[in-house]
Amino acid sequence: MCGRSSLTKTEKEIEQRFHATFYSEELERYNPLPNYNVAPTQYHPVITDEDPEHLHLYKWGLIPFWSKDAKSGYKMINAKLETLEEKPTFRNLVKTRRCLVPMDGFYEWMHKEGHKIPYRICTKDREIFAAAGLWEIWKDTSGNEIRTFTIITCPANDAIQPLHDRMPAILSRDHEKLWISRDISGHEALQLLIPYPSDLMHIYRVSEKVNNVRINEPELIQEIE
Repeated sequence: MCGRSSLTKTEKEIEQRFHATFYSEELERYNPLPNYNVAPTQYHPVITDEDPEHLHLYKWGLIPFWSKDAKSGYKMINAKLETLEEKPTFRNLVKTRRCLVPMDGFYEWMHKEGHKIPYRICTKDREIFAAAGLWEIWKDTSGNEIRTFTIITCPANDAIQPLHDRMPAILSRDHEKLWISRDISGHEALQLLIPYPSDLMHIYRVSEKVNNVRINEPELIQEIE
């Protein structure tokens, strides 16, 4: 599972990393960056197969187009890789609505004697990476469009296994553009999703302040000895 993440870079750094640009009106409307404590239902940058040259701000928690209300978004923050082609909610999205979800870390918790100890997981170079995602368009009763996304998860690698049995499907840089390319099928795209190498990851303990989604400050990503 991936239920909390971070994207602590500036919009310029993100644009340079992915060779894509933000729409200024979206940044002015949501102003999400930098974010040390990204949580479901928040707006977060994504790059879609529909518009690979721009970064858009979509809401985390996928709402299927047929949903009667927005509540289902709370249940669909993640999509399990192994069942994507089986479940009607995701089957067509794999074919036509894939996206990149930029982040520079995510959080998992170790449960010890009834206590939740948070850890941050990032790459050893501390740079931005991209998780594979799916996106959707939902319309409310007034016809207003809400664009949402879910993060695909895969089995955890050896480094993360002690914390959780699943992890975001992190793409190698070579596969990022391919994941959102419409020149390959959904089935072919899924073959790109494998657990990220353990030896390229860094895991460290962080402040329990991250447990509170209302707290968003640089201290959250500082290592605790």
